[in-house]
Amino acid sequence: MLKGIPAILSPELLKILMEMGHGDEIVLGDGNFPAASHAQRLVRCDGHGVPELLDAVLKLMPLDQYSARPAALMQIVPGDTAETPIWGRYGEIIRDRAGLTEPFEEVERFAFYERAKQAYAIVATGESALYANIILKKGVIAAE
Repeated sequence: MLKGIPAILSPELLKILMEMGHGDEIVLGDGNFPAASHAQRLVRCDGHGVPELLDAVLKLMPLDQYSARPAALMQIVPGDTAETPIWGRYGEIIRDRAGLTEPFEEVERFAFYERAKQAYAIVATGESALYANIILKKGVIAAE
């Protein structure tokens, strides 16, 4: 345990966040996301929800301030009637942690999968909400 580090962040996930550089992306995938088959680096966070992990990650990792939309959501498949109230929760977390009010781009399902394959890492969660996948682009921390 360390002071100031959210307990939900495992040593493996902390290492991944530290290794990432400016512009690298990390995927927080829901329980249905094909994380193992798409990941260059896979981190298991089974039993945890995406909102809790998102909040913990954004306590430590800045979003890319040079990107108009540093977070990406998987677009709802046309004809699907699924609701996505979790997106509102993500918006609240990002507003609180990063000060952004419109951080999201929506990416078509298969384009999202292809982008996820290029991500630095994928975090597999136990999130049960549909379309709860999110990609985060890492920003920079300015010198003090």
